[in-house]
Amino acid sequence: MRTPRNLSQMSYALRNKKTMIYDFNGEKYKEASKHQKEWGNKIISELSLKGCESILDLGCGDGALTLQLARLVPDGKVVGLDASNSMIETAKQKNSPNLTFVCADMDAMDFLYEFDLIFSNAALHWVKNHRRLLDNCAKALKPGGSLRWSFGGFGNCANLIETLRISIDMPEYKDVFHGFEWPWYLPNVEEYSKLVAAAGYSEYNIFLENAERYFADSEEIIKWIEQPCLVPFLAYIDDKKTKSGFRNTIINAMLKKTKCRDGTYFETFRRINIIAFYLK
Repeated sequence: MRTPRNLSQMSYALRNKKTMIYDFNGEKYKEASKHQKEWGNKIISELSLKGCESILDLGCGDGALTLQLARLVPDGKVVGLDASNSMIETAKQKNSPNLTFVCADMDAMDFLYEFDLIFSNAALHWVKNHRRLLDNCAKALKPGGSLRWSFGGFGNCANLIETLRISIDMPEYKDVFHGFEWPWYLPNVEEYSKLVAAAGYSEYNIFLENAERYFADSEEIIKWIEQPCLVPFLAYIDDKKTKSGFRNTIINAMLKKTKCRDGTYFETFRRINIIAFYLK
């Protein structure tokens, strides 16, 4: 492994034969990611930073949390990495002299001994091969560097996942989704602990967090369903009428399934939390 000559070398095509990367809408995500930012703010508030660290934010999204990290390390640097061009374009609206945003695929990450901390919030359930991810991150960390991640774990979004699985198996959609690859990896604590240990992280703490949420109204939960949850499913459908029909099928089923008596909408959220150190 070699250190990239510059960050532009970390930019890769958004779609290739091996990996499907979904180009989310950064502006829509900014409006629909209230809960994700709440979780991320909590994690950031618990970090013990000296102010000179080098930090990588994996799956930085619209860059809101990445900017916060940059402000906490005025004598360090922060790199926000995301595979979605739209997310990165939105993130680049945030400025700090020690902040850089890169559009790149995590699977092709090529940093070497560069970061004190690799941070990630509400993103890594979109990555399917976590052994490769953990290996790449181990190479990217400085000796004694750490991971602080939170992403969807076993039991996450139970209502949405059940609705999606039922819907893609309906007669009108079954052929449409032939060959479709499920977009999320949602491990349990035992499974992920084995992965982290196998990748050589000698000190780690992994735990599952119940982060269930109530959406204030139908508009709020629809925004969340559409961006980012439905993106990979709608991207798989070519016909506009079928695309619209599937979107409406999911939205209507979810509004019925998750509505509470007080007019709010409930969904289960389960977060795998990782604190790990790689002692080279």
